[in-house]
Amino acid sequence: MSWNVHRVRPQDAARMRALRLEMLADSPLAFLETLAQAAERSHASYRQRVVQASRGDSLAQFVADPGEGERLIGHAGGTISPDFPGETVIFAVYVTPAHRGGKVVADLIEAVAAWSTSAGRLKTLLEVVVGNNRALRAYEKLGFTDTGERVPHPVIPALTELRMRRSV
Repeated sequence: MSWNVHRVRPQDAARMRALRLEMLADSPLAFLETLAQAAERSHASYRQRVVQASRGDSLAQFVADPGEGERLIGHAGGTISPDFPGETVIFAVYVTPAHRGGKVVADLIEAVAAWSTSAGRLKTLLEVVVGNNRALRAYEKLGFTDTGERVPHPVIPALTELRMRRSV
């Protein structure tokens, strides 16, 4: 199967909603929102978020798209944070189970990195739940290194996340 990674477009809103619900059902500990919360949000809310992420230098979302009308197979976002000036924080990285272990995650991360560079931010940062060794290994293969920082999971205090950073 082939795919194209592109920044989200307003017309992707319905497919983004479907992917978001899949992400939360498949990996509930990896995201800040629950499946129930996401399911309650209106289509207009999803569309508004997609429109915001489709342009500008402070928020972007990228998707792995096998073709118009097909289900999206992956997502990665990037944003700015006052806690990390000059860096892009990568968030909500997800690849559908059938496409894990391949090149999809690399293509998504590189799209975020290219966007970050074009905005003048030459470092990227992400957080991974401690114990998610598959994700940890994937990010290490992409050049991320463990910063040694450990932070509480923002929603589930019993979990800890580790920070990883990479220069783009």
